[in-house]
Amino acid sequence: MLASLLVNTQKQSRIVLGAALLAFMTPQAALAADCPNPNALGTSRTLVVDPREHPRIGTMQYRETLPLADHEVVLTFDDGPLPKYSNQVLAILASQCVKATFFTIGSQANANPEGVRKLIAAGHTVGTHSQHHPLTMDRMPLERARQEIDDGIASTLAALNGDKSKLAPFFRIPGLMRAEIVENYLASQGIQTWSADFPADDWRHISSQRVYELAIQRIEAKRKGILLLHDIQPRTVAALPRILATLKERGYRIVHVVPATADRPATPTEPQQWYLHPPTETVAITRWPRIPNFVFTETRTLPAPVIADMDWRDADLLDHAQRARLPALRPTAWPQPRLAQLAAAPTLALPGADVFRVPEALGLTLLAARSPRLAQRAAGTAMPRSPAIPARQAKPPKQAAHQGPATAAPHGKRRGPAQHVEQPEPATSKPLRLASMKKRVPRAVASANAKRVPD
Repeated sequence: MLASLLVNTQKQSRIVLGAALLAFMTPQAALAADCPNPNALGTSRTLVVDPREHPRIGTMQYRETLPLADHEVVLTFDDGPLPKYSNQVLAILASQCVKATFFTIGSQANANPEGVRKLIAAGHTVGTHSQHHPLTMDRMPLERARQEIDDGIASTLAALNGDKSKLAPFFRIPGLMRAEIVENYLASQGIQTWSADFPADDWRHISSQRVYELAIQRIEAKRKGILLLHDIQPRTVAALPRILATLKERGYRIVHVVPATADRPATPTEPQQWYLHPPTETVAITRWPRIPNFVFTETRTLPAPVIADMDWRDADLLDHAQRARLPALRPTAWPQPRLAQLAAAPTLALPGADVFRVPEALGLTLLAARSPRLAQRAAGTAMPRSPAIPARQAKPPKQAAHQGPATAAPHGKRRGPAQHVEQPEPATSKPLRLASMKKRVPRAVASANAKRVPD
């Protein structure tokens, strides 16, 4: 009996070891057995995330993104379901055994509830994308944004017959129009806000070739991340097969993201894995320390000024107070200097009256400098009058200085050339000065003297 017990124990240990080995097998190997296409791209692994630990992801708008390894890509599709194109996208993904995340619109889920159920049946993750896809959530009040979010979730749950376990707490803001009040509300509800790491611009009016080129170029630039697509565009349907084929050729792997639950814990990760380019020990990076949230112990503030505290001498303010029938203003008591300060201040002595008195002799000197006649009048004496000199004697000759004296010439003969004779200077200029100082002669007398003929 003991031998049989030992044998049974060995068999059970082998079964446990075998199950453990199967559990640690790579997801790609397990998926290869389930995928009918041996050459399919497939889904390399499943990543379980906790929305409460990392409420915002996607480097297009946030610091963190999904903890992906190099050459790992997560596919996401927005705005569905729309049967005409969403069913084709499902068929393409199924042919490559690829799992993705779909963000549905509430109005689309109401119009096509079967399309939502097809997503769950195919094993994809379903999140929400608001009720009516408004592009103004960054300017909405909180109540309206909350209604858009809650109604979109309710419509998608109605398509899933109210089964909350099938709906992931993932949300993508329409148009990526982020707003802090929206993000805070989503985080309070345990919903993870998804942005993206690179879009393909398939919502624009471009060709499917351009959608393919943008998707591959942007994936190659970052080498890992979340790809943003739309399952309601015909250009996306045309470009998707080539995108998946190129990713397989270049060694990229697809990761499927699901939310953590009580029975499914989050995938263990390190904090630096949630960054697109985490810092390493070989690269020195200087970072500014984050400012802590200060808590002020005292909230005392200064009292608000009232009109009675203002200066009553302000005429405009006084007029306004009278018109508004406000109480009379109190005059402001201006600070007065203390007597001790006045006594200590150095002062100059008052000048005496004699400082401003001008001596008599100095006054005469100043007057003489301006005019001798004024000085004589101030002194009380009269200047002597100069003797009168006839005007014809004081008047200088009219003959030019360079012309000689006039000489008599015979009748009919021309005078000879004038010889330059220098005019002798007068012996003294005193008579002229005296003449200039005499009293002014009346005009009639002066003209008569000028016409007199000498005897």
